[in-house]
This record gives sequence, structure tokens and C-alpha cells, in this order.
Amino acid sequence: MFIAEDQIRSLLSYEALIPAIRQALADFSAGRVDQPPRTILRAGNVDDRDDGWFAVMPVIHGDVMGVKAVTFFPGNSGLGLPTHMAVVELLSRSTGQPLAIMDGRLITEMRTAAVSAVALDALAPAGVSSLGILGAGVQARSHLKALRLVRPALNDIRIWSRTRESADRLAAETRAATGIAVRSAEIDDAASAQVVLTVTTSPEPVLCGRWLRPDALILAVGAVGATRRELDDEAVQTSWIVAESRNASEREAGDIVLSGARVQCEIGEILASPAAFSVPRGRRILFKSVGMAIEDLVAAHLVWQAMQ
Repeated sequence: MFIAEDQIRSLLSYEALIPAIRQALADFSAGRVDQPPRTILRAGNVDDRDDGWFAVMPVIHGDVMGVKAVTFFPGNSGLGLPTHMAVVELLSRSTGQPLAIMDGRLITEMRTAAVSAVALDALAPAGVSSLGILGAGVQARSHLKALRLVRPALNDIRIWSRTRESADRLAAETRAATGIAVRSAEIDDAASAQVVLTVTTSPEPVLCGRWLRPDALILAVGAVGATRRELDDEAVQTSWIVAESRNASEREAGDIVLSGARVQCEIGEILASPAAFSVPRGRRILFKSVGMAIEDLVAAHLVWQAMQ
């Protein structure tokens, strides 16, 4: 059975996905997820920074198994194609029987935003109201939905993009859909918000630490790969760093690798034991997301269950 993106869109909701992701992240940090490091191969389609990659991500959790094959081709943005494309296979853990093959693009989009929403809810103090977004593409749109679901008080939204027209378009769309204060902004203005989300494909820093509040929460989602980064050294090195996976972030995340920083704890550790991993208040916090197979498996399982 193949499940296409349009069908997934009708079956998968953030209301169901966010709590499922929250539990999955706690399970991962508690050792209840069998997930080896992803295998990544460079496509070699070009010689520069637009060189694409192909990754395979297997995982076992609960009563299901899964494998995601995902590609990232930065140059696709200039061709009118998604930069990320994927397929997810879901299998029974008890028999190994394939249950479904699903288009993985929307699953990747939604689970990424759901992870950030879980992190925002766990790490941000009560009452935060301003959100700066660096980037105006697919992930910016999905994150606006997911983040405001867990923190509806986010009503001061500032959007920056390398292309001002993209920021203006997203701001207008969001204002029309929500009625809240959303505007395109200069990059330092967006970066001065209480919560700063980076969702660009930039290979080099776009967020400077000097623009950030001393108590900012940074949700760093873009910059896929150990040689690409969205944040400069100051932004990373002055932050208390949380990750989905300590191992994966210190191996795959350019923001962490290139700055020489270390991860303090995993978000799943905080979710499972808030008292043991107390979130510091009044200082800068960075949550770095690289994406994990368990997140794709959880989303695919929800889609499968919704079809039964």
C-alpha cells in the first residue's frame, strides 16, 4: 500500500503528532528506541555547496519498525522542487510484514515542526510572546502552526528572509489566517525576539550572537550537515545547549561541530525528568534539531492507525 501526500495531509494533525513526538523523545533518551546512526551518501551531482545527499534512517520502537530514505538537494529551490524529499516504509515488528510505504515529504515537514513545538513548550518560560523567524519557506510555515499550537500567546511574529518578497508573502498569509501581528523584519529585529527560529538552508551563519537577547530561546532547525551552520560562534558558545540526540548533534550538526560546543542534555531527558535536568532561567538556551528516524516512525504510525 502506498499512501500519498494528499492522503497523509488529511490524516495527520499536529494535535495528535506533538504529544506522540513528546513521548518518543523521552523514550529515545531513556534507551527504549533502537536507532542506529543514519547512513549518509553524497550524491556528487555538483561540485559546490549545492551537492545533494541521500540518507537511510532505520528504527525500531514499540510494535513497529521503519526505514526512511530521504534526500536533501539545496539546489532544488532554484528549480521549483522541494529541497527535501523522502519515502517512509512502515513494518510490523512481530512479523516483519510491510504495512505501508508513504510519501515522506510532509511527514518530514510536520515531525520537524512538532519537535520544535515540544522543545518550545519544555524550554521557554511562561508568557513568551515574540517570535523571530529566519527563513520563509516550508519549515517556516509549518513551524508557525505548530509553535502557536503549544504557545498561543506568541502574537508578535517577525519574519526575515534573504528575499524580502518571501518574508512579506508569509507575513501576509499568516496575518490573514490568524489575525495576529505578523510582519517582515530586518534580520537583527527578528533575532531580538524572545524566541528565535532558524529554518534556512544557509551553509554559513545568518544569526549573530550580538543580536540575541541574553535570555533568548533559539530553535535551530536548518543547516543540515556537519559543514553547514546558521549560527555564529557567539550564538552557540554563549548558550546552554539542548539536542534531540547528543551523539547525532555532536556528529552531524555544523552549528555544534564547527563552534566546538558541547551539548548539555537531550530534550528527552528534560521531558522525562524535569527536576533532574532543570532548565536554567534568565540565560540563553539553544535547542538544536537534526531530525531522527523515531520521529518519522511515530508520524507514519499515526497515519497508519488513522487508516484502520
